[in-house]
Amino acid sequence: MLQVFLDPATINSRKVLAGLELLGMPYEIKHVNYFAGAHKQPDYLSLNPNGTLPAAKDGDYTLWESDAILQYAADLKGSDSHYPKDPKKRADIHRWMLWEAAHWQPSCYIFFIENAVKPLMKAPTDKALVEKEMTNWRRLAGILDARLAKSKWLAGDTVTIADIAVAAPMHMHKRQGLPVDDFPNLKRWIAEVEKLPCWQKTQGAVEAALTPH
Repeated sequence: MLQVFLDPATINSRKVLAGLELLGMPYEIKHVNYFAGAHKQPDYLSLNPNGTLPAAKDGDYTLWESDAILQYAADLKGSDSHYPKDPKKRADIHRWMLWEAAHWQPSCYIFFIENAVKPLMKAPTDKALVEKEMTNWRRLAGILDARLAKSKWLAGDTVTIADIAVAAPMHMHKRQGLPVDDFPNLKRWIAEVEKLPCWQKTQGAVEAALTPH
């Protein structure tokens, strides 16, 4: 069974949890407390030298990077529906996952930290940073909105791991203060993602992780 080392509070941990549920891939959670800094401790760094969440183990094989974990799990599961083997369809999925990692996640992350995490930690929000990033976020949201005007899901008419990957950075979009309402196709799509059983099943863990104890 695939072991995943993560904290549901983090964007990429949520991505992996929801993605594994979508794929129907059996997994075992090894909780790594993000707020306690457990991802910076030697035992975790032996799995992922980057000190970021998540990581995964399959027997003696260790893997990090959330998108790589999803792609590996999809191939293990043989889920052609959610990760088609057709080269063009797979390239389209990879395109959106790479875009998410390089552009979308870094932008959404600013709103996540400033508007969702800092209030939880009773730290002041950097409103100037949020305001500065908003122009870039709107540009990126426009790219997504234009794509989603053409099909129900990012890579066509069927949900794939690309949808989970791109949805994850905005998984707390209300707390993040993301103006989703200004982008009708994006708003429709994220609502569809939130209806997915895999997303709903992982929501409780996310809420618990982001609730003060």
